[in-house]
Amino acid sequence: MIRIFLAAMAVCFAAFGLWSLLNPIMMASGLGVEVGGPNGAYELRGIYGGVSLGAAALAGAGAVRSVMTRPALWFLAAYLGGYVFARGAALALGPPPTADFYVFIGFEIAGFILTLFALRANAGR
Repeated sequence: MIRIFLAAMAVCFAAFGLWSLLNPIMMASGLGVEVGGPNGAYELRGIYGGVSLGAAALAGAGAVRSVMTRPALWFLAAYLGGYVFARGAALALGPPPTADFYVFIGFEIAGFILTLFALRANAGR
């Protein structure tokens, strides 16, 4: 089950990373985010594209190689946990996001919780 979870996370991160890398302006506008300045698309490609593709590679490695399973899970715990913390802080600091952004928040919370369960189930391996 853990390998299936990691493979699913790899697919999600790869899809989002490719979308962000190949068409960052369309990705951002689809989320209601306005990108400005000469470095806007460059930054989106690096952060959302590059980091997401790196996350996909590590999650994929954890899905196919048992020696990489725990490092992939720890990465996802830190990465998604950071998002969950930052989203919570952002909600507290306001203003709230538009309704379509809650899909991302739900993905990050669910992924974080599932990662914690997977780490516990994989303890000592």
